[in-house]
Amino acid sequence: MVETPMDVLIIGGGITGAGIARDAALRGFRTALVDKADFGAGTSSHSSRLIHGGIRYLEQGAFHLVFEASHERRVLLTIAPHLVRPLAFLFPLYRGGRLPAWKLRAGMWLYDLLSSFRNVRWHRWLRAKQVRRVEPGLRDRGLIGAALYYDAQTDDARLVIATVRSAMRAGALAANYVETTALLKPDGRVRGAVVRDVLTGQTATIRANVVVNATGPWSDQLRRLDDPQAAPILRLTKGAHVTVPRRRLANEHAVTLLSPVDGRVMFVLPWGDLSYIGTTDTDADASPDGLRVTAADVTYLLRSANAAFPHAHLAPNDVVSAWVGPSQVSREHKVFASEQGLITIAGGKLTTYRVMARDVVDRVAARLHELDGRPLPPRAQTDKLPLPGGEAAELDVLGEAARARGASEATARHLVASYGSEAAAVLNLVDRDRRLGDAIIAGRPEIWAEIAYAVERELAVRVQDVLVRRLHLFYEVPDHAQSAVAKVAARMKQLLGWDDVREAEELRDYFQVVERGRIKA
Repeated sequence: MVETPMDVLIIGGGITGAGIARDAALRGFRTALVDKADFGAGTSSHSSRLIHGGIRYLEQGAFHLVFEASHERRVLLTIAPHLVRPLAFLFPLYRGGRLPAWKLRAGMWLYDLLSSFRNVRWHRWLRAKQVRRVEPGLRDRGLIGAALYYDAQTDDARLVIATVRSAMRAGALAANYVETTALLKPDGRVRGAVVRDVLTGQTATIRANVVVNATGPWSDQLRRLDDPQAAPILRLTKGAHVTVPRRRLANEHAVTLLSPVDGRVMFVLPWGDLSYIGTTDTDADASPDGLRVTAADVTYLLRSANAAFPHAHLAPNDVVSAWVGPSQVSREHKVFASEQGLITIAGGKLTTYRVMARDVVDRVAARLHELDGRPLPPRAQTDKLPLPGGEAAELDVLGEAARARGASEATARHLVASYGSEAAAVLNLVDRDRRLGDAIIAGRPEIWAEIAYAVERELAVRVQDVLVRRLHLFYEVPDHAQSAVAKVAARMKQLLGWDDVREAEELRDYFQVVERGRIKA
């Protein structure tokens, strides 16, 4: 699989591992990245899809986290403007609520201050009648007003893929569906890994001077390959979200609310024709691979949303889709090494992945300097180099160009939001075969050219990679794209040279993904 010894092998291809691979490759290190599933298939594609300053941390007094996250929000808005977009939030305030008006007002000013007043816009205070005008579906009884503030929303799965691709452009090797089965210790120090191709069963060894454990909620499992007696370092929680038709809530803004169930801060967030509600925060009752959205999760989320939008009357049968992701309790990250040299990154969050990656690669650089005396390279400018598709900030111009090439209004918007400046490359495929401009599902903006693009450029090797993480049709179509899956599998069979057996396996596995996505009673 990899003949040349690597400087660093990163195990875990979520946003943290992808960020580490990008930073390491940009510093000139020979870098390899592997994940036992698709890139971002774990925690990173099951988030709240927010790049935010962490307003929840103000109440905890974690001002340093807010400052750091606010800075990183600005960076990501700059290097990936198509994938990270400003989003207006309303935080309504009610008489008799647990949050006093002075505290919310002070918190908003502090939020702007910790952003160095470089937020998308400063917050504003809206009186009750203004709130009713801009968000009429919100609960009116006892309404005092609302804070209008700004954070950012992202396509989490595509952010991971863009980061992996940026790492590969810098020279990193990356492979999904490659599971680590053992760690190499020829001299008592971790010097690589034995890996297995999950799809073919083939095994190989990857030698590396430094190995990084970036597996997130799976960190303790990998640490036990290094030391079977390693004490657990993680307490896992799960965060569930549900999507509902946006017309039921008619929310124009993201809404921050305090759940009437337990007082937790949670969100109702717009996403095209859907709104998603989240998140729960409960101890995980299963391994990270076995988490399911439960009926209790749905009840909690819908009850909280109905309290904020009393005319919605949301019920479980209104849920279009749901997802749950494992996470680590700590939002602060820690980097540490075992006696055998395995470097582990634990904690952290999506917004600050670039800082986490920088800290890990600093540690890697120091280790390599100790091993062979090589000079410490300067830090990579990961805050300046755009991610793929982020080279052009004028998204409106890109949309006009897509429409000029024959894309519908909806498809043009979708392509620009998904691919940024690379939307032109998707449309180049349509120029060669006009049939690729047809919709995958009637009435939807996604087109067949995106299947080929996902396979050729975005490392998609399975049907679920395309329908769940590249295009999100699994989440956005009521039947989870089951009506289209056979045609998608047939197209991928042509592109990847599958035989009939592999095609059937892909269909079977996709239907299993659909079944696992159902609400657990």
